[in-house]
Amino acid sequence: MARVAAIDCGTNSIRLLIADLPASYAGPGAQLLDVTRHMEIVRLGEGVDRTGRLSPAAIERTRVALAGYAEAIATHKADRVRMVATSATRDAENADEFRAMVTETLGVPPEVVTGDEEARLSFTGAVHGLPPGTHAPYLVVDIGGGSTEFVLGETHVDAAISVDMGCVRMTERHLHGDPPTLEEIDAAQADITAQVDRALAAVPGREAKTLVGLAGSVTTVVAIARGLTAYDPARIHHARLSYSEVAKVTDDMLAATRAERLAIPVMHPGRADVIGAGALVLRTIMERAELSAVVASEHDILDGIAWSLS
Repeated sequence: MARVAAIDCGTNSIRLLIADLPASYAGPGAQLLDVTRHMEIVRLGEGVDRTGRLSPAAIERTRVALAGYAEAIATHKADRVRMVATSATRDAENADEFRAMVTETLGVPPEVVTGDEEARLSFTGAVHGLPPGTHAPYLVVDIGGGSTEFVLGETHVDAAISVDMGCVRMTERHLHGDPPTLEEIDAAQADITAQVDRALAAVPGREAKTLVGLAGSVTTVVAIARGLTAYDPARIHHARLSYSEVAKVTDDMLAATRAERLAIPVMHPGRADVIGAGALVLRTIMERAELSAVVASEHDILDGIAWSLS
């Protein structure tokens, strides 16, 4: 087996997966053997929608997390390393500064991938290991901090698009109150609906038989809907939520204060201020694609990056 290290650096979080690849590729049913997974909320994309630049504080938060990841990679003796940076660094004027920091800290440069490549990596990670009875074609949606990827396919990608709509971007753009006002929520809903409709014009998501939702907004909504007292990936991975369950959590998160959201046992402190927008994106996708349920996946672009090293 080859031991690989995958790093996904998004707008809100930076994540590490060290895993052993199977000796031979066996198609969608093949499984990675996890060695370790880590996640840190660094909010790299803080303010990028407004300023067009990565802030020095955000770059430093990311450097500290990345230094810890470099130690873990050395300890576990990964043979190959790939770091992918997504929405925030695509948008930033000073991406070269970020690239230099990563190369010095990690020893390899980051790949600032296109939205299309981000979508394809997310699809690859999500469809490996889906349980029997999960019917294709799949609409895979990866709701990030700055962008959301829509991918339609079965064993391979048939159509994909990335749009500038994520939980951090929509919160910074619209949801300023604590809790947000009805006017702010209406403005966010209109913006999200326009972006979702644009995505569904390019990716025929209404043809899907299964909606697969990725990333922290989706998994946190599942954990809240299930009433978990602690975040448990095993109970979240491949859990299925109905539209009514998603709608209830969305309404509750948008009506709650930040302090009330922080008091929820499964809420990561770095997600409490953006979960309302993330849930609203998920609910709107289900409405506009006319899909009555979502299957959550803990496997996403991070796993796709690892598979790309096979």
